[in-house]
Amino acid sequence: MATRRRRASREPADDSDDPGIGGADPEAAARQICLQMLTAAPRTRAQLATALGRRGVPEEAAEAVLSRFAEVGLIDDATFANAWVESRHYGRGLSGRALAAELRSRGVAAEEIQAAVARLAPDQEVETARSLVAVRLAATRGQPAPARVRRLIGVLARKGYPQALAYRLTREALEQEGVDLAGAGLDLSDAPDDPADELAAD
Repeated sequence: MATRRRRASREPADDSDDPGIGGADPEAAARQICLQMLTAAPRTRAQLATALGRRGVPEEAAEAVLSRFAEVGLIDDATFANAWVESRHYGRGLSGRALAAELRSRGVAAEEIQAAVARLAPDQEVETARSLVAVRLAATRGQPAPARVRRLIGVLARKGYPQALAYRLTREALEQEGVDLAGAGLDLSDAPDDPADELAAD
């Protein structure tokens, strides 16, 4: 139950208390639904379109309202994407790859995702990943080296960072702490093949 509440507070559900449009004018109902949702949190055009379809708003009326909202700036997927990347990278430490996946799931167009994610410089992503390792490193002290390696690599994997980068930063952090990886039978010189290794070097 607590998990469910946390998720709801992070991103309010698309549905409002309005069960549908009933006999109301479709465009008026669509405007009301969109305004209610946008008051709760920023939304993408696709999220609003999905919600309108669920409530039975005819496609023509939904498109008219969404186009008007976009014209006056109430819907702006590019701005949404930029704000999402800024918030989720610096607030949660997510990689550009993970952020792109989240934006795709919210219906943001590929070119707008690419532009938003491109605002993150590769060296910034590496520094964020390094900070994540540093925080988890302290929490793993006293554990066996193999367990520490799994946890450090795992935290970066869950944030969407390439495996080669996770291996490299984990190796660097443990070696700086004086851990003898070779003596523990650990070889972090090579990561498993990862087609998205563009961040492997900074």
